[in-house]
Amino acid sequence: MTTAPSTTTDEAPQEPAPAPSRNSWAPLRQLVLRLHFYAGVLVAPFLLVAAVTGLLYAASFQAEKVVYDHELTVPAGERKLPISEQVAAARKAHPEGTVSAVRPSPEADATTRVMLSGVPGVGEGHTLAVFVDPYTAKVRGSLEQYGSTGALPLRTWIDEFHRDLHLGESGRLYSELAASWLGVISAGGLVLWFSRRRALRKVRGTSGRRRTLGLHGTVGVWTAAGFLFLSATGLTWSAYAGANIDGLRTSLGQATPSVSASAGGEHAGHGSAAGQAGDATHGVGLDKVLAAARAEGLGDPVEIVPPADANSAYVVKQVQRSWPEKQDAVAVDPADGEVTDVLRFADYPVLAKLTRWGIDLHTGVLFGLANQIALMLLAASLVLLIVWGYRMWWQRGRGSAFGRPIPRGAWQQVPPQILVPLLAGVAVLGYFLPLFGIPLAAFLAVDILLGEIAYRRGKRSYGAGTPAG
Repeated sequence: MTTAPSTTTDEAPQEPAPAPSRNSWAPLRQLVLRLHFYAGVLVAPFLLVAAVTGLLYAASFQAEKVVYDHELTVPAGERKLPISEQVAAARKAHPEGTVSAVRPSPEADATTRVMLSGVPGVGEGHTLAVFVDPYTAKVRGSLEQYGSTGALPLRTWIDEFHRDLHLGESGRLYSELAASWLGVISAGGLVLWFSRRRALRKVRGTSGRRRTLGLHGTVGVWTAAGFLFLSATGLTWSAYAGANIDGLRTSLGQATPSVSASAGGEHAGHGSAAGQAGDATHGVGLDKVLAAARAEGLGDPVEIVPPADANSAYVVKQVQRSWPEKQDAVAVDPADGEVTDVLRFADYPVLAKLTRWGIDLHTGVLFGLANQIALMLLAASLVLLIVWGYRMWWQRGRGSAFGRPIPRGAWQQVPPQILVPLLAGVAVLGYFLPLFGIPLAAFLAVDILLGEIAYRRGKRSYGAGTPAG
């Protein structure tokens, strides 16, 4: 819900706090509050970067259509040329590299994309997309492309900034840290908001810190579900937590399946006579392969991947990520154009489907423009919550010291039957989410050290009737 500190003493004056009871909610609330406070103060800068770059990424889909309109669209004609002719035109204009995939024009006014790998000057993991008019075979331009959604240079730059700050694998730690803590901070904020007296939640008619808290809490409550979703789905393709999630899915038999690309049978290796592996003219050719896929019900948009070697088949897969998603795939033998394997999205395991939908919703493609607007609103809300959180921290210290922290020691008053399962749950969560567990352990170590130093100096403080250790 929230990304920056909240407090216990929400406004002044206040009624004297009752002495804590071992069966009281107050100690546990204080514990959640302290975690929410420190996590907000220390993790909020990472969340702020993720929010701003995420907002830009959600907007980049529409910006991409405007910036690259010439490459992406053509005047609609009467009859599209065979896909083999379009690819031949692309290869004539760009003979470098090899054809790694082809995306035939999915709409009447859309160009065909021919993706080339191994092109000098194109980044690792990227391809050069050559855009061809499907009616005239005229090449309208070429751009570097990245990822399964076909991101062009503008969206690719923003995507990589959001994912790793353009720092490579080490930079991914920032986004995983933000995703790991966003859910924890949001859940803690929900607990704190609903544990407050209803009369203290209102915004209207308030001022100062109480008004800031009201705004912070109200917006946080309304957006908490979105933040929890972004946290969970963001972790599915993170470096460390993502590997743990993949391992768990695999152990449960819920891994994402893939169509078999082996040509198989007596035809294995026979298709090489018509071209080299990785060449779009391999075997029976693209036109017959596409026709075979159409016969299996694969409608646009589709991507055709040439055989990787002499013993491999063509793979044709649907690449529509908007609802309803089209994710079926077939393998086609390059020797005779026969379909050798079919994979239907309807047959995916449940967790594989949920993962696919979650990622597509997180990246703004599942529901198109509406999805992207919702993500931009969530990102803007997160920025506001961070600003309000830091403002509350400053307002809390006015008249004494800047950003007065939450008193220590609440955990000592939490009943063991609650504290022990809570610690066990946190330990399990920290194991599966290392960039939650490691920073949390560091927070606790520093906090305990500072508390011990204060205690030895005779300056151990007590707040609201709670020991400060």
